[in-house]
Amino acid sequence: MDLFEKIAANRGPLGSHSHYAHGYFTFPKLEGEIKPRMIFRGKEVLTWSLNNYLGLANHPEVRKADADGAAEYGMALPMGARMMSGNSNLHEQLESELADFVQKPDCMLLNFGYQGVVSIIDAMVNRHDVIVYDAESHACIIDGVRLHQGKRFVYPHNDMASLEKQLQRAKRITDETGGGILVITEGVFGMSGNQGDLRGVIELKQKYEFRLFVDDAHGFGTMGATGAGTGEEQGVQDGIDLYFSTFAKSMASIGAFVAGPENVIEYLRYNMRSQIFAKSLPMPLVVGAIKRLELLRTRPELKDNLWTVVRALQSGLREKGFNIGTTQSPVTPVLLQGQIPDATQITFDLRENYGIFCSIVVYPVVPKGVIMLRLIPTAVHTLDDVAQTIKAFEMVAEKLNKGLYSKAEVPAGLQA
Repeated sequence: MDLFEKIAANRGPLGSHSHYAHGYFTFPKLEGEIKPRMIFRGKEVLTWSLNNYLGLANHPEVRKADADGAAEYGMALPMGARMMSGNSNLHEQLESELADFVQKPDCMLLNFGYQGVVSIIDAMVNRHDVIVYDAESHACIIDGVRLHQGKRFVYPHNDMASLEKQLQRAKRITDETGGGILVITEGVFGMSGNQGDLRGVIELKQKYEFRLFVDDAHGFGTMGATGAGTGEEQGVQDGIDLYFSTFAKSMASIGAFVAGPENVIEYLRYNMRSQIFAKSLPMPLVVGAIKRLELLRTRPELKDNLWTVVRALQSGLREKGFNIGTTQSPVTPVLLQGQIPDATQITFDLRENYGIFCSIVVYPVVPKGVIMLRLIPTAVHTLDDVAQTIKAFEMVAEKLNKGLYSKAEVPAGLQA
């Protein structure tokens, strides 16, 4: 079959809905300044779908640093990849400050988070090595694991007994191949909001020889006494061998980093193909990241404000009988029972009639029959925002329980 004909016949599990979803349920356009209330299709909506955890996207000091960086350097500098012609003192300053913040000896800047995780995995292992990873790992981890030419084993989410069994299998293989074992998990899982059992994983190091790689995209800046992440929160930061986070969450920017031992970071600098053959992170993004990191270090009230909103939202939802799963972080999933047509109606009702904009997640991301409304609280939300949202959710849940959404037609004219 011709490749284009094959694509026309099978648009994929999400693409199959694009004929009515695009522009409204998928690829929506939020307009205006980044803040809790933005404009969607001409109407103001209270927005819970932005990973702007600490409210830095429109912080005046951040906006000034971004503008000053662009004015002084432009978006082109430095030209070329870091290894060839794209290095700078500011890139190295940011790496040093990030390493200190997450309590690791060294750090390497990365252009993007998703690409970075895939490339770290690719650089760290070869066909003699074995990867063992959590079943609920982010897509970037799954894609990196898929590229691995050696053996890979998965364990059910946070199941330490299963992890130990997989480590036993892995050790039998590496005893023959002479390879090593890389365990991969997350600090905070972005859909459920619960924490990876980092303490449990690290305790297994006493019996098995492996290295631990943690993707802490949602934990960096939000978890731990200083915001250094989920390892700090659980008191096991030292047990994480490679610590990764993106700038796209708490830092409200673009870029990422990986931190760990000096010799390993040096190895990655010379072996991560996605960085060796890619243009360096532009200087304004580096300047902006330095300012953002300064605010993470010096303004603890940002994280305090976030957690005030988180606690109010999560306790309020629980008190009203909502199932928010096992979240142990700002990520707040609201789990309802229903089908995809119900989900489309709920989304439409929340946005058009209650002025609430949140992400909605359906099969295949969650099991069939489950609808997840995913809320991301930020430091710039208010308790009034929380109250408005919980009230709207109560009314929507009542309609769902009465079967009113199942009887309604998918709203017409929602296409972009």
